[in-house]
Amino acid sequence: MAKSSDSVWMSCADIAKSVTSGATTASAVTETALAYIKKHNPSLTAFTDVTAERARKRAKAIDEDRNAGRALGPLAGVPFAVKNLFDVAGLTTRAGSKINRDLPPARRDSPLIERLEAQGAVLVGALNMGEYAYDFTGENIHDGASRNPHDTSRMSGGSSGGSGTAVASGMVPLALGSDTNGSIRVPSSFCGLFGLKPTYGRLPRNRSFPFVDSFDHLGPIARTTRDLALAYDAMQGYDGDDAACVDRAAKPATPQLSSGITGLRIAVAGGYFQQAAFPEAIAALDRVAKALNATQQIEIPEATRARAAAYVISATEGASLHLERLRTRAEDFDPATRDRFLAGAMVPSTLVVRAQKFRRWYQKQVLALFDEVDAILAPSTPCTAPLIGQQSFKLGGVEMPVRPNVGIYTQPISFIGLPVVSVPVPLSPMPIGVQIIAAPWREDVALRIAHVLEQNGTVAAPRPKMPD
Repeated sequence: MAKSSDSVWMSCADIAKSVTSGATTASAVTETALAYIKKHNPSLTAFTDVTAERARKRAKAIDEDRNAGRALGPLAGVPFAVKNLFDVAGLTTRAGSKINRDLPPARRDSPLIERLEAQGAVLVGALNMGEYAYDFTGENIHDGASRNPHDTSRMSGGSSGGSGTAVASGMVPLALGSDTNGSIRVPSSFCGLFGLKPTYGRLPRNRSFPFVDSFDHLGPIARTTRDLALAYDAMQGYDGDDAACVDRAAKPATPQLSSGITGLRIAVAGGYFQQAAFPEAIAALDRVAKALNATQQIEIPEATRARAAAYVISATEGASLHLERLRTRAEDFDPATRDRFLAGAMVPSTLVVRAQKFRRWYQKQVLALFDEVDAILAPSTPCTAPLIGQQSFKLGGVEMPVRPNVGIYTQPISFIGLPVVSVPVPLSPMPIGVQIIAAPWREDVALRIAHVLEQNGTVAAPRPKMPD
């Protein structure tokens, strides 16, 4: 029988194989994860809640099913955790805030949690995040900053910072986050992980706390493409309780990973997507493009305006959701979050209408590009992880604030709901991500390309040196 400690750095696929074969048990894997979390979370601040009793009960049930000869799911015994804006039965859905802690506990899990557990996964807790998901840094004034395991003086990225920290550190092999303007892709880039932002409407978002309904996506973060695909496949499916969820046939990604990329047309985004990038972002993009023999460069039109329009819509939709809280409990917000919501509340409606009109035009222009190509490469972030507390950096030779500008390359993409896989390029001393952007509903294409890059060694999730 394998040592239970081996499971800390095992992939989801290998954990499930070991549990199914009897090489280990779901209970042993769970206890190892809980012990590891207890040891490392105080210094990394990834988890805000640990659901130990629930996890042990779930793991025991999986072991009983195996002993009884019942079939186990493809994620049997896999520990996972979720950003604390997902409803978890029995926990208050914090959404990274102080105010939400006065709410009653959730009565039922998010559909994505239910679907992962139906395939054998074991929920072990809820994860730290930026307040109300309006953050790119991973710093939370109420719970503390989730720290980057590769260098604990640096940001994990946000707003799914706890998700990035938990997976990169080995606490769990799989975590769920949300991505409105880049909140899965930024932590994946900073922490050196694979992250999937699916097509808008692909995965249901009901029973999760919203930020910007017309941009919000939910998705997985993992250390391998196969694990990303396994989680994605487990979570697919229509749910009529989310008005944005589209009743579209699932397109399994896992069986297609090995089909390669022969015949796929892959281009590199130029112009806006390289102008302000740090040398490490360009080096990572060049390495990925070279490995794929992607020599064509393509211009995504009006990306600067797209980012500006995304800001207008994010600020106004977010402010509308929080108006009552802003009126009655303004002092309980993170000041930076509060001030951006207040600014959003004062944006003239004429600008919002213009932003939405531009959004429709921009979507048509970008979708037309996929008549020429199957995927587009772009940096995930302009730089590797900044220092925690760092206020500014130079973008294109201009000193700019860090917090709003880390997502300069992610916002123009989520603005129109395209599927993206962020892949980790293991540069030294810190990793950085590259986006693989596909046409709507073609997550399978982005995942296939990511898998080829992983197989040839171009991208990989580097393992940090964790203290004994």
